[in-house]
Amino acid sequence: MMPKKHSFDSSQVMYRAQELLDAASNRYRITVQVANRAKRRRYEEFDSIDDPHMKPAVRAIIEMSDELTQPEIISDVRS
Repeated sequence: MMPKKHSFDSSQVMYRAQELLDAASNRYRITVQVANRAKRRRYEEFDSIDDPHMKPAVRAIIEMSDELTQPEIISDVRS
């Protein structure tokens, strides 16, 4: 049985990335945070087959944009 390929809308990912940039006071810092989260998740879930079709950077953008609704996360992003 072939694994089901999960598709995601690239325009949705771009919208979420823009949300992160808009919420951050420093574009460079949020970019580094996304990269660090992607790198960390890549190594933490190396053995996990959670979603092999989604790149770690895309997953990090989606997760971090989802976390924008939590005030403690926004304060971390803006600090």
